[in-house]
Amino acid sequence: MSRIGKKPISVPAKVSVTIDGQAVTVKGPKGELSRVLPEGVVVSQEESAVLVVPENESRRSRERHGLCRTLIANMIEGVTNGYQKRLEIQGVGYRAQVQGQKLNMSLGYSHPVIFDPPEGIQFAVENNTNVVVSGIDKEVVGNIAAKIRDARPPEPYKGKGVRYAGEYIRRKAGKAGKK
Repeated sequence: MSRIGKKPISVPAKVSVTIDGQAVTVKGPKGELSRVLPEGVVVSQEESAVLVVPENESRRSRERHGLCRTLIANMIEGVTNGYQKRLEIQGVGYRAQVQGQKLNMSLGYSHPVIFDPPEGIQFAVENNTNVVVSGIDKEVVGNIAAKIRDARPPEPYKGKGVRYAGEYIRRKAGKAGKK
C-alpha cells in the first residue's frame, strides 16, 4: 500500500470539499476546482480530513491510491494558496511584456510570440525578463510554463532562451578554432 496514500489530507477551515462518488469538488478563497478520480479508489471525508483508500488489493487500485491522494491534496493547496512557476529569459533583445491578459515575448524570431492564458491563469512580468505564471490548478500552471519554455528552450552554447528559475543548463564548449 502507498505510504503517501495512507496519509489523511487535512482540510483548512476556509475550504470545503464535496465528494460525489468519484467526483471531488474543492471550494476555497481563491476559487473552485473539480476532478473526476479514476476507478479503484474510495474517497471519504471525516471531520476536517479526507481519506483515500484503495477499493481492493488489485494492482490497479494500489497504483492509483497515492496518485488520487496527491491530486486531492494539490487541489486543496491550489484553492488555498495557489501555484506559481517562474521563468527567466536570457539573451540579447529577448524580453516579455503583458498586454491585457496576453503574454507577448520577443525571442529572436521574426515575429512576436504571443500566449493567450486559459481560464484561471495569470501572467506577470518583472524586469522584462522574468515571467511568473500563476493560478490555482497545479497541472495547468505547469503545462503553460512548459509551453512558454518550449517557445525558445535554452541552448547549450550561449545559454540563450527561456528557462525555469534556478534551472541549470549544461554548457558545451564551442569550436576549438584554427591554431
